[in-house]
Amino acid sequence: QVQLVESGGGLVQPGGSLRLSCTASGSIFNFNVMGWYSQAPGKQREWVASISSGGTTNYADSVKGRFTISRDNAKNTVYLQMNSLKPEDTAVYFCKCKDYWGQGTQVTVSS
Repeated sequence: QVQLVESGGGLVQPGGSLRLSCTASGSIFNFNVMGWYSQAPGKQREWVASISSGGTTNYADSVKGRFTISRDNAKNTVYLQMNSLKPEDTAVYFCKCKDYWGQGTQVTVSS
């Protein structure tokens, strides 16, 4: 059974940083694109960033230059380093691999 488990969310002040982690069980991790998505209250889930098995990264325009996605294939883990956080980054963040989603981790940016 495939499971994706996120961690690392929390409350941070504007301008602060957080690092999210997502660890995958099973054998799906190594050869697939991993993605991070966000869902703010009352809004649709949106793509934030993705990374291929070879390390190619892509970012939504809203997070370019502030967020960095990376992966450790030996640990079956993908990370999202979030810097210069803004109140509009407040959302539940989900990781995704193929058709599988994690349960999400809450990120709140507020003073």
